Formats: sequence, structure tokens, C-alpha cells
Amino acid sequence: MKTAFKRNYIRDRQGRRIGVVLPLAEYEKLLADLEKLDSIRAYDEALASGDEVIPFQQAIKEIEFSRK
Repeated sequence: MKTAFKRNYIRDRQGRRIGVVLPLAEYEKLLADLEKLDSIRAYDEALASGDEVIPFQQAIKEIEFSRK
């Protein structure tokens, strides 16, 4: 899905673009999308690693046991 953002650039004295101003809602959506993308990448890396897959609850139990 492609999202169109209104671009409001901040320019230096030479007219070069050095920043951008976004409405807060668009900024927050970008951050949420980045978090989702990070999760997808982490999942893909975990699958590609070939490591043993265990249920989340089991992982928590093993971590808690190792802390004792």
C-alpha cells in the first residue's frame, strides 16, 4: 500500500532540502510501520537461522529457570 504524504521541506540558505515537517499522525504511523517491519525482519532472521523453534511460554520458563 502506497501512502501519499504532503511534503513540507525545511531548506537551508542555498535552497537545499535539509529536513521535513510531517503532521504528527503521519509521523506516528511511520513509526508504527517501522516497528512492524522490524518484527517481520526479526522473524525472517529467526526462520533463516535454522535454530530450534520452541513455544514462547516454554522460552519464558527456560529463561526463568536459568536465572535461579
